[in-house]
Amino acid sequence: MSPSPPALVCLGLCLGQAIRAQHGLLPKPSLQALPSSLVPLEKPVTLRCQGPPGVDLYRLERLRPRKYEDQAVLFIPAMRQDLAGQYRCSYQNGSRWSASSELLDLVATGVYEKPSLSAQPGPAVSPGGDVTLQCHSKYSFDQYALYKKGDSRPYQGPERWYRAQFPIITVTAAHSGTYQCYSFSSRSPYLWSAPSDPLELVVTGVTAAPRRLRTDAPTDAPTDTPTEVPTDAPTEAPTDAPTEVPTEVPTDAPTDAPTDAPTSATGLARQSHVKGNLVQICLGAVILLLLVGILVEDWHSRKTCPPGRGRAAHRPLPAGLIF
Repeated sequence: MSPSPPALVCLGLCLGQAIRAQHGLLPKPSLQALPSSLVPLEKPVTLRCQGPPGVDLYRLERLRPRKYEDQAVLFIPAMRQDLAGQYRCSYQNGSRWSASSELLDLVATGVYEKPSLSAQPGPAVSPGGDVTLQCHSKYSFDQYALYKKGDSRPYQGPERWYRAQFPIITVTAAHSGTYQCYSFSSRSPYLWSAPSDPLELVVTGVTAAPRRLRTDAPTDAPTDTPTEVPTDAPTEAPTDAPTEVPTEVPTDAPTDAPTDAPTSATGLARQSHVKGNLVQICLGAVILLLLVGILVEDWHSRKTCPPGRGRAAHRPLPAGLIF
């Protein structure tokens, strides 16, 4: 008996699903810097890569210059300028490698003198009003970042020499908080100044949900930019800073992989397990249908006699042959 076309189609779909489940990408790990990715010079920081349970090998990699360590945790006891840059990590299970984590920007702060942060018209704002936070440096930096205490990402300012303005339109109570800004050069994007003195923005009253800070320059901002960098401006990192990444990881770096996996990675692993069970159930159902079809056809063929095997009918002889 040959299988019916619907059964073959179902079998092909189930086998294709099983192959995709077996050869699908592993869940992507996560990489974080503790306590923060903004690290003052000479302060410690820990880079931690986290993946699903049962990982065979972790790999933590730094880009430019290319360098990696086969470990999940990298402890830096004292931050240096040559350690700032972009990092990522991945892991291996058997012979398969996961996709790389999101890039982590590790920034060294305190490389240059701190800028100043002010609020115009003032740090006390009534609900619904407008205020502009201005970060100013005496050096010719073209990049500025504004942080609010409690937020994980900065507000990036427009590219402008010496200063950047961060307008907040329609202020609400949620904009209250402590702000600091940094200045740096686009030629050394991971070497930042020290943070400005904190600025406390005070907003009274309860209003609707806050709106994000605008990063475009206001219309009344000056459009002229200096053609030359002042002689006292730092145009590059100090000459006494190391120029190459150390060839080995500090000896006190922990080498054990984390035992607790993030919730997202565990959920992806559980989803993959459920998908595998569904594929197995589908294959079992197809095989059962094929066996039932074979049994039914065999029973039907036994019940009906094949043509040509019945007894021959008795016919009288022709009259001329009777003796």
